[in-house]
Amino acid sequence: MASHIVGYPRMGPKRELKFALESFWDKKSTAEDLQKVSADIRSGIWKQMSEAGTKYIPSNTFAHYDQVLDTTAMLGAVPPRYGYTGGEIGLDVYFSMARGNASVPAMEMTKWFDTNYHYIVPELGPEVNFSYASHKAVNEYKEAKALGVDTVPVLVGPVSYLLLSKAAKGVEKSFDLLSLLPKILPVYKEVITELKAAGATWIQLDEPVLVMDLEGHKLQAFTGAYAELESTLSGLNVLVETYFADIPAEAYKTLTSLKGVTAFGFDLVRGTKTLDLVKAGFPEGKYLFAGVVDGRNIWANDFAASLSTLEALEGVVGKDKLVVSTSCSLLHTAVDLVNETKLDDEIKSWMAFAAQKVVEVNALAKALAGQKDEALFSANAAALASRRSSPRVTNEGVQKAAAALKGSDHRRATNVSARLDAQQKKLNLPILPTTTIGSFPQTVELRRVRREYKAKKVSEEDYVKAMKEEIKKVVDLQEELDIDVLVHGEPERNDMVEYFGEQLSGFAFTANGWVQSYGSRCVKPPVIYGDVSRPKAMTVFWSAMAQSMTSRPMKGMLTGPVTILNWSFVRNDQPRHETCYQIALAIKDEVEDLEKGGIGVIQIDEAALREGLPLRKSEHAFYLDWAVHSFRITNCGVQDSTQIHTHMCYSHFNDIIHSIIDMDADVITIENSRSDEKLLSVFREGVKYGAGIGPGVYDIHSPRIPSSEEIADRVNKMLAVLEQNILWVNPDCGLKTRKYTEVKPALKNMVDAAKLIRSQLASAK
Repeated sequence: MASHIVGYPRMGPKRELKFALESFWDKKSTAEDLQKVSADIRSGIWKQMSEAGTKYIPSNTFAHYDQVLDTTAMLGAVPPRYGYTGGEIGLDVYFSMARGNASVPAMEMTKWFDTNYHYIVPELGPEVNFSYASHKAVNEYKEAKALGVDTVPVLVGPVSYLLLSKAAKGVEKSFDLLSLLPKILPVYKEVITELKAAGATWIQLDEPVLVMDLEGHKLQAFTGAYAELESTLSGLNVLVETYFADIPAEAYKTLTSLKGVTAFGFDLVRGTKTLDLVKAGFPEGKYLFAGVVDGRNIWANDFAASLSTLEALEGVVGKDKLVVSTSCSLLHTAVDLVNETKLDDEIKSWMAFAAQKVVEVNALAKALAGQKDEALFSANAAALASRRSSPRVTNEGVQKAAAALKGSDHRRATNVSARLDAQQKKLNLPILPTTTIGSFPQTVELRRVRREYKAKKVSEEDYVKAMKEEIKKVVDLQEELDIDVLVHGEPERNDMVEYFGEQLSGFAFTANGWVQSYGSRCVKPPVIYGDVSRPKAMTVFWSAMAQSMTSRPMKGMLTGPVTILNWSFVRNDQPRHETCYQIALAIKDEVEDLEKGGIGVIQIDEAALREGLPLRKSEHAFYLDWAVHSFRITNCGVQDSTQIHTHMCYSHFNDIIHSIIDMDADVITIENSRSDEKLLSVFREGVKYGAGIGPGVYDIHSPRIPSSEEIADRVNKMLAVLEQNILWVNPDCGLKTRKYTEVKPALKNMVDAAKLIRSQLASAK
């Protein structure tokens, strides 16, 4: 019985790629240094999978930024502003597309389906000249082969690539991206032909958009594309891989009828209904790659349940045509549990990271072939039984409090217009008030102090002193820049979710459970293993300290319940919404303590609300109902004069704008500049928004510093569709990842732009 891994984490067990990328970007190392680190990581991954007995090992899943940008490079689809003139695309052009440079902005970045991973959105139009401009897929296949490992090269499928793209600036919105299929398929043919010549016998084409609600003409595009590729694919075994959800019946029918395709991969963890489609009819003689090991969470597989599922499928597709696989790429989970030397032994026994999931896939494949490892299966059963019965998982008081939430929608008693009046009397802000989103740059020294405090090498007194000095520096800078509503800069926080999880019950933390979010950015998601509550105040001490340093309003900074949920590894033994309600009650306690502590502006970030939206429209209403309700629970008890902000970033928001309004926040700051101001289009189309709103005026994920004229131009575009009395001026997101040499001039230009437009508005009266 064969085994397969869809994809694997790229950062390396100790985030080697992150540090190599940042060293290269800072010009402290060469491209050769970066490529050597990359090759070492790849060879380690291939060796590990090979030694575990994996038959179908992926290649070309490693990326220096993301796999969609790799595909853009492969197709030579570089926007003109980056000055690409042909030939093999180098790292300079590649990273300019991802990060921007001193003269041009980066391409848009958005969420990869409903994950916390991101990709760079291709900008396409009828004028794009596609050409085979990156030979990475072939080079990595040859690299693995030279090491004695025969891999399955992985490409983003042509139809998914186009449907994940957007029309370039200046191209008609009505432009049909699928009309570009005849232009990109010749490049795919060249790549496939080279892979065959290099000795590849299998190829994996990822077509994840098949799990979405696709109209008929989009499904027909798959049929046409694969018919066109059929002769080129001849002689290869071709796997089309899907993941993240059930595949709809019509899409299943289209997929399993594609010409030239040998095998089909399905997510059977999040796509349990797909099982029924397979059992009702699967094409004879084709392979089924059964994704029974969860690629998106860190819980150990239930061997007995998975084996039962696999045995049932074996009866449908045949013993020699069933391949045990992960549900999706292991990119979305942590690398190796072996690195967790401080994790509680009991909780650790309940988990499996990427390295352990490779073992799980192979153990299931061997068991199905009659070579069951009885000791491994017994240990798995014991760990699952321990988790089910552990008293650490259940808190009766928390469960009762969450159950009592039913029957109320938890809205504030007064409408937003009256609340804004009360808040303005208290805050006395100018029109177009300026603020930032929360974090300020995290210097090497700051990280060192925080790290040494955690390691008990720095006393609490010295730690508080260092944090107080950093907060004072950030407050003074904001006053010097004349920003209206200040933040304390969050020097005590490494990560906005980890910080809160460390102080809530029901959470566990890893030492090295890093997961890539985008580029070199890694996050270390907390693990929610049990019922959640707040033992004591979490942020009041720091926020009150910061407020004492200034007469200007100081925002209290919290992460919202939906974001904590979506950016954690969540327990899989109860519905997600029940866990979210528990977190909401904990944050509610913190909001009310901040208000009592004299904080009059409180930001409850829901950066991840949109990314949790289910991929199927039929499931949207239920999710948005409990997600929005969870946010309202957090602040339903505050006074009218307390201003509640929320923040959202790097997703498409237009389709959920009415749910965002229903959150009933007083002010929302929201990413806008990197996505070409798409957000503003909903207001042009007539959506009325009466609360405060701050669409971001510049992209913080690029080192580029925008001029005050550029920012003023953005603000004027906003004023064309939004009332001046509700508009705020702020960056797209927090400033943690930037340097002070970038932040100071950018914020100065932002404040100057706001002042310029205030004076113009005053003159126009």
